[in-house]
Amino acid sequence: MTQVEIEKVIVLRPSSCSVPIAELPPAGHYIDGSFVAGSSNTATEVTNPSTEQVLAKVPEGTSEDVDLAVEAAVRAQESWGNTTPKERSEVLILIANIIEANKEVLGVIESANTGKPTAVAEDDVASSIDAFRLMAGAASTLTALASEDHVAGHTSVLMREPVGVVGVITPWNYPLLLAAWKIAPSLAAGSTVVLKPSEQTPLSVLKLAELVSRHIPDGILNIVTGHGRVVGQRIAEHPDVALLAQTGGVRSGEGVAETAAHSSKRVQPELGGIAPVVVFPDADLKAAAEGVRAAGFRNSGQDRGAACRVLVHESVAEEFTKHLVDGVNSLVVGAPGGGEEVEIGPMISKEHYDQVLELLGEAIEAGIEVATGGAACEGPGYFIQPTVLSNVPAGAKVTSHEIFGPVVTVESFSNTDEAIARANETPYGFSASVWTKDSALSLNVPRKLSFGTVWVNSHLALASDRPCWRLQVLGIRQGSLALRDRGFLPHQARHDQPWRLVRDS
Repeated sequence: MTQVEIEKVIVLRPSSCSVPIAELPPAGHYIDGSFVAGSSNTATEVTNPSTEQVLAKVPEGTSEDVDLAVEAAVRAQESWGNTTPKERSEVLILIANIIEANKEVLGVIESANTGKPTAVAEDDVASSIDAFRLMAGAASTLTALASEDHVAGHTSVLMREPVGVVGVITPWNYPLLLAAWKIAPSLAAGSTVVLKPSEQTPLSVLKLAELVSRHIPDGILNIVTGHGRVVGQRIAEHPDVALLAQTGGVRSGEGVAETAAHSSKRVQPELGGIAPVVVFPDADLKAAAEGVRAAGFRNSGQDRGAACRVLVHESVAEEFTKHLVDGVNSLVVGAPGGGEEVEIGPMISKEHYDQVLELLGEAIEAGIEVATGGAACEGPGYFIQPTVLSNVPAGAKVTSHEIFGPVVTVESFSNTDEAIARANETPYGFSASVWTKDSALSLNVPRKLSFGTVWVNSHLALASDRPCWRLQVLGIRQGSLALRDRGFLPHQARHDQPWRLVRDS
C-alpha cells in the first residue's frame, strides 16, 4: 500500500459562524397553522457541524404530537381537496415568492445547520423556489381519462382525486430542498402534509413554516420534530396517512416501509446511492476528471447521486487518476462564511464523521492506495480531507458500501461488458454516468445500466422535473410524476397509478 504525501488541508473559517437569534425559527412543532410546544418535556440540540456549537433546541416529538398533526391535516383535507387547480397554484406561487423574498435568511440558516458552503445553500434555496413554481404550473396540466361506455346503458367516468394525508420524512443532507420536492406536489394535488424533518437539520423547514404560516390555509402543512423511531414510526403506522414519501438510509427506510405495509399505505422511498462513473478510453479525460471533481465532492459527497465510484478503462486509468488528483487537490475546504472560494464543508455530525473515517481506515488497512487525502482536517468541526482512493480492486468493500463523504474510488476495467457488469454490482440504483465520444457507446451502455438516471459526459445535471424510477433498493418520484402519484385508482393492480374510479352510472 502506498500513501502519497500531500500538503496539509487548511480549513477556511470566518470570524463568526453564528446565526442571529432573530432569524432562527420558533422552537416548536408546527401544527394547524401555529407553533406548539408539544407533549414532551425533552428537546434535541441542533448543532453547527462547522463549529460543533449548539445552534438551537427543538422538541422531541411524541406519538401524541403526530396524532394531533394528522388530525389537523385530515380536517384541512376536507376543504383543501375541494379547491380548484387554479386556487392551489396560487398558494404554491405564493410560497415560492415568500421563499424568494427570504432567500438570504433561509440560506444562512441552511448553511449554519448543515455546514454547506454558501453557494451550495443558495442553490438549494433557488431549487426549492423552482420546485414550488413548477408544481404551481403542473397542477393545472393533469387531466382525467375520457369517459367510456364499457357496459350498455352505463357510462364509466374516471376522475382525479387527492390521495389524502401525505406523510413526509426528510433527511439531513438537503433539508429544505427535499422537503420542497415532497411538499409541493402533495399540495398541488390537493393533499395535505405531515412532515418529520431530520432531528439534525430541522431549522430551515421550520423557518419556512414560520414565513408562510399567515399566508396558507391552516393544517395543509404540519411539521413534527423528533427522532425517527418515535415520530417517523408513528407517521408510518398512522391509519389516516395514505401515502408515505421518505428519503433516508436503507435500513431505516426498509423499517418504515414494513411498518407502512400494515396499514396498506403506499410508500415512495429514496434509500441510498453509489453512483458509478464509467470512463471509456476515448473520453475527454480532463473533462471527465473535472466532472468527477465537481459531482463527486458536491455537498461534501453527502449526496445519493455523488460521482463517488469511477470505473475507468485500464489503458487510461493512470492518466485519468492524475487529472482527478490534481483537481481534487485544488478543492477549497471551509466553513460557511469562510469565503466565496469554499467548495467543501464538514460532515453533518460527529457520528457520521466517525463512520466515514472508519470506512477510510478499513480501506487503508486493506491495502488500498490513497492517492490524496485520507484523513481528518485539524481544528474544530467535522471536516475530512477530500480523498481519492486509486487502484481499487474489484469487489472491495469500499466500492459497495455507501461512504457518503468526500471520497472517490477509482477502479479499472478491460472491456465494455466488464464495465457494465461491475457498475451494476451496487445494490443501489439512483444514478450513474458514462463518459465517451463514441455515439454507439453513449446510446447502448446507458440502456444496460440499472440506474434511474444515467448522464452522458456529465454528472449531477439536475432539474426539478427529473424523475428517478424505482430500481434495485431505491425508488423516488420527482416533479410531475410525483404530482400524479398523489392520487389513486384502487381498481388497478399497479399501486402507483393516479386515478380513482369515482362514478359509474
